[in-house]
Amino acid sequence: MRLSTETPVTHRERLTRGLAYTAAGPVDVARGAVGLSGAAMYRGAGELRRRYRESRLAHHVAEAADAAARELAAAQEMVAGLPEALEGRPARHRVRRSWVIAGAAAAALLAGGVVAVLIRRSSQAEEPSPRPPSVDAHPKL
Repeated sequence: MRLSTETPVTHRERLTRGLAYTAAGPVDVARGAVGLSGAAMYRGAGELRRRYRESRLAHHVAEAADAAARELAAAQEMVAGLPEALEGRPARHRVRRSWVIAGAAAAALLAGGVVAVLIRRSSQAEEPSPRPPSVDAHPKL
């Protein structure tokens, strides 16, 4: 049984051990060779995935830059035409008085609730502990 503090044998160590010992040599040599080739393939696949992601990222950045340039041009046209659009419209107040009153009432209700909870908590007496005190209240001299 292997201890949990032992580190697992790497493919290179297994290959070296397999070449050194003759009894388990062929098995360890085969396992070491397969492990090294598998690890190399895994690293190569990871590198290919990284390169593919970077190339796609560069493509997406270029597309985003083009889209941002188009949006900026459209915004400039819109800002240029804004004075003519505003001339024919009457000015309207967006903030309505009823929403302001409702907000103030909600804030007052919330503040009143907080005050009520604080008063109730401070007026409650502490419950006595069911366990006896851990230190004598009247020490012996």
